[in-house]
Amino acid sequence: MLTPIDTLCHDHRAISDDKSRPPGLHFANGKHVKLVIVHDWLTGMRGGEKCLEVICRRFPQARLFTLVHRRGSISPTIEALPITTSFLQKIPGARRHYRYLLPLMPSAVEQLRIPTDTDLVLSFSHAVAKSIRVPPGIPHVCYCFTPMRYAWHLRDDYVGATHEDGRPPVFQGRVQSSLQGARHFVLDRLREWDRRTSDRVTQFVASSRTVARRIEECYGRPSRVIYPPVDTSFFTPETTPREDFYLCVSALVPYKRIDLAIDACRRLGRKLVIIGAGPLLRRLRRGAGEETRFLGWCDNETIRDHMRRCRALMFPGREDFGIVPVEAQACGTPVIAYGRDGATETVVPGNETTAGCGVLFAEQSVVGLAQAIESFESGRRLLCPQLARRQAERFSAERYDREMCELLFATARAKTSASADTRSS
Repeated sequence: MLTPIDTLCHDHRAISDDKSRPPGLHFANGKHVKLVIVHDWLTGMRGGEKCLEVICRRFPQARLFTLVHRRGSISPTIEALPITTSFLQKIPGARRHYRYLLPLMPSAVEQLRIPTDTDLVLSFSHAVAKSIRVPPGIPHVCYCFTPMRYAWHLRDDYVGATHEDGRPPVFQGRVQSSLQGARHFVLDRLREWDRRTSDRVTQFVASSRTVARRIEECYGRPSRVIYPPVDTSFFTPETTPREDFYLCVSALVPYKRIDLAIDACRRLGRKLVIIGAGPLLRRLRRGAGEETRFLGWCDNETIRDHMRRCRALMFPGREDFGIVPVEAQACGTPVIAYGRDGATETVVPGNETTAGCGVLFAEQSVVGLAQAIESFESGRRLLCPQLARRQAERFSAERYDREMCELLFATARAKTSASADTRSS
């Protein structure tokens, strides 16, 4: 039986008043709130996993459910939790080629079983995690990075005419057209399922105002915006002299549009360093000139070092939020970004009269990015490293931790109140 509402302790108060209690949400009698976390897949430390990591550190007694887990690909903080995977884990090659299993993902997530003694479910979702079946009476908070990309606004990237590694399609003409038609049929069904199962969520949390609009458009649901965490205590400025190269830090997948950075730098004869890996690596290498270097995935120390030394970070994709530009600004580094969606919420553009943190370009093309580079180099824009640092601090990990804990506390409290009302009636 749950403890009455007035004895539920908020995380920060519980930790400060009683050092013997582990992190998390607790009742006054010391019993912790049983939290279950659901994440789409655990195959690398990207932006979504950075959000997850903060919660895992705060709730080390939570259980974690996911479709697929590639051991060693995520932080020890996350892997310290007990992890339950779906039947997809048993499919040969699934841990690396899980995206090809998209049609099976709805069934896989629905077959995961949440324990009935759970007090609260928190899902981190950009695909199917939000559609987890939750036992009756248990509140479900969904931290939504975006409604399912493949079924909604990035369908063309998923149904594209090239393989993920950039090779041309095996089949041409009618056969290729038939395959794309079949994919559209599957994605239509996924979209219907995604919309229908949105009512399994008690409270949506959006990672940006951009995502909040998508949640409203796709699901007809309101949401609260809590921006992702940026480790501003690690990403810090240094007096290192700036060097003559631009930087991209990104997964090498189609919607990131790293090809634009490569082509713009080749056109202008500018040096470019790319940190990241992904299915488009082979294709991007073929299109790059001598001025571009690929470093693969690097540790955070290497990323920070390059952010401190580069002329500017390039961010040519259309993102839901985008942690990397904020990490760069935390280092006092200017950002050249496509002026749509997430970047407009994190990068303050400078002009001839008002100081800013970078340059936003309106046309997502090689010409548009090249013009933005030339505008940045002209020196006519007022760009302030100190302002960039202050802007980044608005998105600190401490702020994310506090806001998420407050939301989870309020949700657990509401459940406790409802249970108390039921007992007294």
